[in-house]
Amino acid sequence: MDTIVILGAGKIGRMVAHFLGHCGDYRLRIGDASQPAVDVVLGRIKGSEGKSVDFGSEKDLDGILAGAKAVISCAPFHCNPKIAERARKAGVHYLDLTEDVAVTQKVAALAEGANSAFIPQCGLAPGFITLCAVHLIDGMTSVRDLRMRVGALPRFPSNMLRYNLTWSTEGLINEYCQPCEVVMNGKLKSVQPLENLEAIVVDGVEYEAFNTSGGLGTLATTLMGKVRNVSYKSIRYPGHNHLLKFLLKDLQMEDHQDELKRIFERALPGTYQDQIVIFVSATGQYRSRLTERTWAKTVYHQEIDGHNWSGIQITTAAGVCGVLDLLLQGRLPQRGFVRQEDVSYQDFIQNRFGRYYG
Repeated sequence: MDTIVILGAGKIGRMVAHFLGHCGDYRLRIGDASQPAVDVVLGRIKGSEGKSVDFGSEKDLDGILAGAKAVISCAPFHCNPKIAERARKAGVHYLDLTEDVAVTQKVAALAEGANSAFIPQCGLAPGFITLCAVHLIDGMTSVRDLRMRVGALPRFPSNMLRYNLTWSTEGLINEYCQPCEVVMNGKLKSVQPLENLEAIVVDGVEYEAFNTSGGLGTLATTLMGKVRNVSYKSIRYPGHNHLLKFLLKDLQMEDHQDELKRIFERALPGTYQDQIVIFVSATGQYRSRLTERTWAKTVYHQEIDGHNWSGIQITTAAGVCGVLDLLLQGRLPQRGFVRQEDVSYQDFIQNRFGRYYG
């Protein structure tokens, strides 16, 4: 039975541990900066082990990675380069959930010549959204537009932002503030976050969508010169974008992100009653006719094994757990940098974890 290390025992880490710890195929080793957070997971997963870990300490990381088959980082995105570095030294497969472009570039550099696989961006967006997009354009020629839209939203919003905290606050602010990669007229370009506001309707509900960073992962580079326009936007309830611009631009909170994080975590409640809205659309030539293919779904929070899990926990954890399964089954490259677009949509959606998207 392979030992899998999970670093980070927060919202997503707990869901990853639940999926892997109850499937019967993996032995888990949990690490987090908070020992009480580790203890919560250990109390739910029989046969697991774990301890507090300083994600910046080579000694701590080397200790918990020793003898493991793979590590899944659910730690804050800025911790991932150090974790990936120690995973390479230990010869351990590395997977993460980061949406940060610079972090992924560092992981890709570490993957060069490695004896194990390095697979960043294994969550929802980037992650599932990427392999879904590749699936939609399969068989198309002269692809004109590839649009990817994702939102993690409260089912019952009650504040002016119409938003609750459902995942990493740092990651949320990062995607609102960092430049966004797109493919425009066949060329890779950088555009500003929060711009290009549009209306979108999924299952009869109207939302808004706007530029945010990191959701494309490596797909923009992969499709540059092959698809005319490729874009990613976050979905929110109407009015969210206007208030964000007030906070980040007018009040200059983009220059005080630590302070904004404290404000969000003090004022915006979390919720497990959420919904994940996913919309992917590809337009191109198919059998000599201009054709649009669309994949759209709303994934709701649900009870699994007696516990209520949020939609963002389920979809993010299902993404990385499904990729881990495929990796250890030999369906993905076993060394070097592995992109999300290398993952087969059919293999993933038929996987025991990927089925939560199906």
